Amino acid sequence: MDFDLPPDDDARRVAVREWLLRNPDPSPVALVEAGYVVPHWPAPWGLNADPIHQLIISDELSRAKVRLPTNPIGIGWAAPTILLGGTEEQKERYLPKILSGEETWCQLFSEPDAGSDLAALATRAERDGDEYIINGAKIWSSGAHGSQMGILIARTDPDAPKHRGISYFLCPMDTPGLTMSPIVDMTTAHSFNQVFFDDMRLPVSMRVGEEGDGWRLAKVTLANERVSLSSAGSLWGEGPSARALIELAAQAGVEDPTRRDRLARLHCDAEVLRLNRLRTLSAKLAGKTPGPEASIQKIMADEHGQTVMTLAKDLQGAAGMIEGSGPAGPLPSRMRSGATQINFPAGPESPFPEVDPVWHYGFVFSPALTLGGGTFAVQRNIVAEQVLGLPREPNVEKGMSWSETRRATGKDR
Repeated sequence: MDFDLPPDDDARRVAVREWLLRNPDPSPVALVEAGYVVPHWPAPWGLNADPIHQLIISDELSRAKVRLPTNPIGIGWAAPTILLGGTEEQKERYLPKILSGEETWCQLFSEPDAGSDLAALATRAERDGDEYIINGAKIWSSGAHGSQMGILIARTDPDAPKHRGISYFLCPMDTPGLTMSPIVDMTTAHSFNQVFFDDMRLPVSMRVGEEGDGWRLAKVTLANERVSLSSAGSLWGEGPSARALIELAAQAGVEDPTRRDRLARLHCDAEVLRLNRLRTLSAKLAGKTPGPEASIQKIMADEHGQTVMTLAKDLQGAAGMIEGSGPAGPLPSRMRSGATQINFPAGPESPFPEVDPVWHYGFVFSPALTLGGGTFAVQRNIVAEQVLGLPREPNVEKGMSWSETRRATGKDR
């Protein structure tokens, strides 16, 4: 693998720099029209850029301190699904405003009684002429209270096998019959919501793809989610990285040998994750389907994020128990979130004005990392069965626990 990006005189770098000279302070719409928001997409939305070209564009925009539009669920999950399964009218109506960040999107997938088995959803969508009447509830809908649109899956055929009776919809969040209640997590942030549908009506034109094809489209959404949740930032690809923590620790100085050892281990883990991402990139460049490295990335990244946030607190000793504490030193603005600024303000209002509040927010939030986007247990089962080729537990469908299964099969003898 070649881990170095092309040199500064590469023609693709020059093209981005020339565009930036003509557009020194580009608007979100200008970035969309240039193809820089989703450069890997085909025209007219992107540039058909290969992975290296994408990295070059990202690198040049970062050097110029140009920020791309922020709309993670819209750009990362809804847009690829609309591109794949949407009508031309849906693409023309929704994609420009998704990519520019003009319309914020949320995800309406998880349900209170479905657990980790998304296909067990119970929200119903019954056809009534040119409309669907939708009843049910969703939960853990991040940012739904601030979103204009949502991606929704609902059961349109209750008699079909559970993976085949689901359809995929685009849902305006101001539709009559839709209500929501806030879920305030232990970070004190109002990030999540429970959403209710009471005889809510959606036109058939808001369905993506054919009726009953929703599970295939939902897997497209989830595949994009799992990739985005595995980036370098410690909080599902966002927030500070291990490198940021190590740099702040180096500036402050760490004399305790145990903590120095933990920082060294953290650096090694971060490097393994970085190289593993590059393995996935190399496979794509070679025209191959990524192998086990893609499957294990999220498992490693989630636990790594928890380690980063725990160590950030531990480095402060007893002061780490105080709300708002963390490693002293500035962080780039891209490593902060809206929830952080609202609930843990920086500056004079903070009891630790020299500390970025993202550290405390990240520490309190970090238990969610191994649950959201696919729990650690489910992810390990996927790796065991689909990567390692291990058989399913023989009594798993009988509701027996792991220890009960071992006793029943004589493996504890």
